[in-house]
Amino acid sequence: MSKTQQRSIFVCQNCGHESLKWLGHCPDCEQWNCFVEAVVKTGPVRKNAGEIAQELSQIQSQHTPRLPLPFREFNQVLGGGIVPGSLVLIGGDPGIGKSTLLLESTAALAQQGHSVLYVSGEESANQIKLRANRLGLGGERLYIFAETSMELILEYLNTLKPQVVVIDSIQSVYLQEMASAAGSVVQVRECTMRLMRWAKATDTAVIIIGHVTKDGSIAGPNTLEHIVDVVLYFEGERFSHYRLLRSVKNRFGSTNEIGIFEMVDQGLIEVQNPSQAFLSERPTDTIGSTIVPTIEGTRPLLVEIQALTNPTYLSQPRRTANGIDFNRLILISAVLTKRARIPLSGQDIIVNVIGGLKINEPAADLGIALSIASSFRDKQTYNDMVVIGEIGLSGELRGVAQMDRRISEAAKLGFKRCLIPNQSRLPISSNIEIITAHSLTEALKLGLTSTP
Repeated sequence: MSKTQQRSIFVCQNCGHESLKWLGHCPDCEQWNCFVEAVVKTGPVRKNAGEIAQELSQIQSQHTPRLPLPFREFNQVLGGGIVPGSLVLIGGDPGIGKSTLLLESTAALAQQGHSVLYVSGEESANQIKLRANRLGLGGERLYIFAETSMELILEYLNTLKPQVVVIDSIQSVYLQEMASAAGSVVQVRECTMRLMRWAKATDTAVIIIGHVTKDGSIAGPNTLEHIVDVVLYFEGERFSHYRLLRSVKNRFGSTNEIGIFEMVDQGLIEVQNPSQAFLSERPTDTIGSTIVPTIEGTRPLLVEIQALTNPTYLSQPRRTANGIDFNRLILISAVLTKRARIPLSGQDIIVNVIGGLKINEPAADLGIALSIASSFRDKQTYNDMVVIGEIGLSGELRGVAQMDRRISEAAKLGFKRCLIPNQSRLPISSNIEIITAHSLTEALKLGLTSTP
């Protein structure tokens, strides 16, 4: 068996790209002067793997109970609760509420009798106590450990043996045996690997907080996301009171799940009926506004899409997309101009999704197009109508998945009509009128009122 050896590599501090020699320009993230030398240890190779390999059919299935968190929205994003031995990564913009969310969740877990350790590398114990007092948290059986040395953290973990561990944040801790500074790609990756091995060996759930880079990735996309079991993003507008907890990777549940919270003076509270909350402030008889039932993970959610068109005096009209993909807006605008004969080449177009939500599915195409046409023609959309459908380049409308669930959610909130593409299997609903259209031009006639 060979001995442990050391070798030097150069690592990009922005994206984690590795190179055997120093580079002035990173080929992945296109950044300059971002490579730093790091020492990597190569351990001995374990042989005779066939002695421990098991046939899949001979492995006994074991039911691993999940640890339910106090927030129902949090549990839904995780797939029913946190799995013992899993490594969960939560990222988000600074000040969005990541520490508040985890402090409230862990304090409630401690009150239920679970042993929880909160490791803080950015705040002292007194600062965390001040936050707990503001949130009205007692803190029984919730242990606070203000430390940045990973060696001391792992030593204390082996002594306390908690059921849940929170690391706030992974960029603030470091290994003393490594020469690089805390927060570097090498330190972040190695500290995460140490926590991952400890979590699997002790069957303890570990939640780590990660800062985001300028492009919105958690310390570089190739650094942490492939190591951990679950990746969650806590997002929302800084000046909005709504916060979204979104799952982008989950080995123990479905992805693209979202949990919706509201930031109040006493901390974060979960929103019981998100669709109703997002539509509660919608005025009646609004021009350029459409309601679209979307699917976020396994949850149907009704969102409001607003659009505004305005003549421009610039040579190149502006296109602004907030909450939808910019290229999707360009596509829909081109189809409206070419197929629906709506001249948008001299118009600035602004599209916004209310509440800070982000919609990525094509089911919102018809709602976006209807909002743009409503603003351009200065005609109202029907208040009791929701629209669903994907738009093709030739102006045809295409059906989307889970149509019944979308329509059922709209019927629960009191909508009377639903405009959808004409498809082979129409949804059956006795509480809402189904209106079908073959093309975008026909949908605009059915979705807009005849008078301004």
